[in-house]
Amino acid sequence: MTETKTKLQKYYIQFLEYLEIERNRSRMTLRNYDHYLRRFVEFCEKHGVDDPKDVDLELVRGYRLFLNRLEEKGKALKVITQNYHLIALRSFLKYLARRDVKSLAAEKIELPKTPTRQVEFLSAEDVSRLVEATKSEVSKIIQLRDRAIFETLFSTGLRISELTSLKQDKINLKRGEFTVRGKGDKLRLVFLSPLAINALKLYLDEREDNSKALFIRHRVSDSVEKQIESQSEEVSGLTARSMQRIIKKYAKVAGIVKKITPHTLRHSFATDLLANGADIRAVQEMLGHASISTTQIYTHLTNKRLRDIHTAFHNKAKK
Repeated sequence: MTETKTKLQKYYIQFLEYLEIERNRSRMTLRNYDHYLRRFVEFCEKHGVDDPKDVDLELVRGYRLFLNRLEEKGKALKVITQNYHLIALRSFLKYLARRDVKSLAAEKIELPKTPTRQVEFLSAEDVSRLVEATKSEVSKIIQLRDRAIFETLFSTGLRISELTSLKQDKINLKRGEFTVRGKGDKLRLVFLSPLAINALKLYLDEREDNSKALFIRHRVSDSVEKQIESQSEEVSGLTARSMQRIIKKYAKVAGIVKKITPHTLRHSFATDLLANGADIRAVQEMLGHASISTTQIYTHLTNKRLRDIHTAFHNKAKK
């Protein structure tokens, strides 16, 4: 027997379908919205609310209190995670308003201020140490692959999902650029430095497989016969977890103690550009950020104008 859905449940499901079909949101985005809104719908049910028209500020106030006291894996929800829940709820309420469904106005829900996000990044010297650490790898092809991974990440600022989805035929090494499909299914142009172009050429020239993926797993421990047989196989590309292990391995070899993830290289790309005077709007475009506010998390770390003013005017008498 099919379970009867409440009005609120029906609209919540329709909203997810709207995001999938009309807004073309990624599976990850849909999963996140489903998680956040399911929690709200379940909260409403426990409080006897099953119709959007009965959602009011008092109910939302109780929901915010619930989120603030909620624990996951023994830890309270971070303020930023609570915000994600409220952002999803506001999007849902805006959707209802567009459909002329009576409910609480989305703009009445204010988001709490979150602490300034701490961004971990590497200096250019640290990146060089990381790249040089690949020389510790015995296998030539793995050494070339890992060097190419680091040079590509630092040159483009790609997200790890964008890096792992790269195909050989999409990379224009002659022009030193290619198009990548990022968040929200948006296309953007990214550029390769001369170092990255050279590293990729050396790696691809060493490859003898038929895989379309740009970066793949190499089974160097296999016998020569097995390696020859595998040349005709379609080798799958490296996963995000594999990339993380590669980075962790060389960070240890390079003696870099801070925690490094693939996203750390993305942060390093952005801070390097801004520290050298790049325009923040250009950096926003190169990173594929939908909002300039996302890019602004880097400016307090790399404000070249303030550094120049400090150098020119601080303690002038002693100079």
